[in-house]
Amino acid sequence: MVDNRLLVPLSETPTVRQTVGYAVQSGLEDADELEVHLVVALPYDAEVPEGEQQISEAKQLLSKATRWAAEDAGNADVTLETEVLGTDEYLFGPRDYADVFGSYADEHDVERIVLDPEYKPGVTSSILQPLERELDAVGLPYDEAPVERPARHERLVGTGTERFDRYFALFWISFGFYLVLGDPTYWFDLVTGVAVAGIVSFSLANVTFSFPLHRVESPLRTLRFAIYVPYLIWEIVRANIAISYVILRPSMPIEPVVTRVDARVRSGLPLLALANSITLTPGTLVVRANDQRLIVHTLIPPAREDLFDGSLERAVRFVFNGRAAARIPTPRERGDAEIVGGDEV
Repeated sequence: MVDNRLLVPLSETPTVRQTVGYAVQSGLEDADELEVHLVVALPYDAEVPEGEQQISEAKQLLSKATRWAAEDAGNADVTLETEVLGTDEYLFGPRDYADVFGSYADEHDVERIVLDPEYKPGVTSSILQPLERELDAVGLPYDEAPVERPARHERLVGTGTERFDRYFALFWISFGFYLVLGDPTYWFDLVTGVAVAGIVSFSLANVTFSFPLHRVESPLRTLRFAIYVPYLIWEIVRANIAISYVILRPSMPIEPVVTRVDARVRSGLPLLALANSITLTPGTLVVRANDQRLIVHTLIPPAREDLFDGSLERAVRFVFNGRAAARIPTPRERGDAEIVGGDEV
């Protein structure tokens, strides 16, 4: 009978190898037999286009972790179990991950969880501290692996090509956004736009992107962004017309409500682009963006319906993930949108 069972959530971090080693070694100190459950929790379900890729990457990581654990165990009596979690649901914040780990622990009689200090399951930064609070809430004991953590400024280091890619991408993003707000036919806006974009790219390029921009992918995203800008302008114009129509009517048929939309975009830059696009569109205002969960105030029913139909979400997914990623069900069809406050509740 195994009397020591550990759960080790894995993600691709610089300290994942050390975490697996610590879990095996610390577990064997407390018992002669050890059962280690290596799991990868995915932020996307299997039906989302990037879900298939993440499942493949998760299985590769589990395969590597299994070899690491076997090496660390040596001749000791260690049983290794692996599983991919979250393939049939959509995980957002630390609470969702804590609930998934808690359910798995109850099902397999796991005694404690060993956490990687750099654990970041598909998001741009570590969620360790909020995850620990949620694990306390569900009553699951945890232990943080005492690993040698990399310096925080390491992400700013890159090759000359990677740095140029960051500058290039951020310059054109900033310049394009500046022209959207200004007049691209006016020479002064063109000159000041170049100056502002140059300052922004020089000062913020190293801290804006937490992922390497490949020389092939960056121009593709830039091209898709160029296609997205006219579409966003059209949505802004269309929403302005709808709002103007409501304002000019004597009855003022507004229905202000607060809605929740669980957007299927990555947190970080894609989520920022979506939240700002929604806010720029008259009639909708993003009040809060927590992971991929957006709280949006809508002024009129057509604005709410457009939000639930997910047109901007699909457009942002097209920019960052390509055409295939845009072909997903709408928030309404997925059950990822609802009214959470207002006159209708």
